[in-house]
Amino acid sequence: KQWYQRRVAITAGITDVNGTVLSLPPVINGNHSKISLSTRNIFIEVTAKDRKKAGIVLDTICGAFSEYCTTPHTIEAVEIVQADGSTFSSPKMGSRIEEYDSAELCLKSGIKTATPEQLADLLTKMCLRASVAGEKLKVEIGPTRHDILHQCDVEEDIAIAYGYNNIPQVLPDLYTIAVEQDVNKLSDSVREELARCGFTEVLTFSLCSRDDVSVNLRIPEAVGGAVQISNPKTFEFQVVRTTLLPGMLKTASCNRNMPLPLKLFEVSDIVVKDTLTETGTKNYRYVCALFAGKTSGFEVVHGLLDRVMLMLDVKDYHIQQTSDPMFFPGRGADIILGTKKIGHLGILHPEVLEKFDVTLPCSVLEFNLDPFV
Repeated sequence: KQWYQRRVAITAGITDVNGTVLSLPPVINGNHSKISLSTRNIFIEVTAKDRKKAGIVLDTICGAFSEYCTTPHTIEAVEIVQADGSTFSSPKMGSRIEEYDSAELCLKSGIKTATPEQLADLLTKMCLRASVAGEKLKVEIGPTRHDILHQCDVEEDIAIAYGYNNIPQVLPDLYTIAVEQDVNKLSDSVREELARCGFTEVLTFSLCSRDDVSVNLRIPEAVGGAVQISNPKTFEFQVVRTTLLPGMLKTASCNRNMPLPLKLFEVSDIVVKDTLTETGTKNYRYVCALFAGKTSGFEVVHGLLDRVMLMLDVKDYHIQQTSDPMFFPGRGADIILGTKKIGHLGILHPEVLEKFDVTLPCSVLEFNLDPFV
């Protein structure tokens, strides 16, 4: 009882003039205020964090209830006194007048032969009172049509009232031929080639944790180049991946009971920061392949690289040793196309495998596919 009294003391409540509690938001139902078939007076209350949204809901509910009043469409407004002493009347039930060009409405709705009078009749069917003023159409948007924001919403209502199936079908004046983007076409070709080599395609999440792209790969500073989520819901989705490797290792960890060796690949996008672009970020299409078995399988991913380059008809490439900390010392290499680094391959460091709970030695190949487009 003491706990209940303490709770009531700090709980907002709505009472009538006699002090009877009508509701304790968010609990809004009560025996005293329930509606029955004999109810004649109804008080409608809306609680929300946004006054505009609360007004929209209140206008809509009042508009629906007012149809059944003794005098149809009559509503008694309530004066609300706020904490600072200011007052305002609610509901507003306001309407606004918008003026549109009849010819433009006809053109964009697809009903080119309709007259302004016909358009006004169609809008009346959609609960929008309209009148003709020369070549213009004056439309009164009532309190129950808060969904009407722009001219295109009026055009949509005209098309609905006219009937979509009644709008004549015409060929567009401008012909466009859809073609596959070059990078997607190339990606599909690489996928087919990797599959022919005995690798299985996986599709992993685009988001991962900060540690997955930095600390877990033994590259703590890499998180600085990642696009971070401002309000992540979980620790697993904090940044957009800058490499496909974390997803591949998580897949290998979850499939440890599958027959060995595990031969996985993914062709997908990674995202990095780029101050020269409008959005401050840039996408790159990457190819990543992973071999996990009783042996490291470095020769397998090296041979896979040569096979892909042969398929792409690329000869101006080579590999050179790297000191990348994600690889076992002396067992990692950069992939050089001409004079530019486009990727790397090697045997992953045991600490990297431990971070992702992978118990098998792994070799990985990862490179950027964009230079070949």
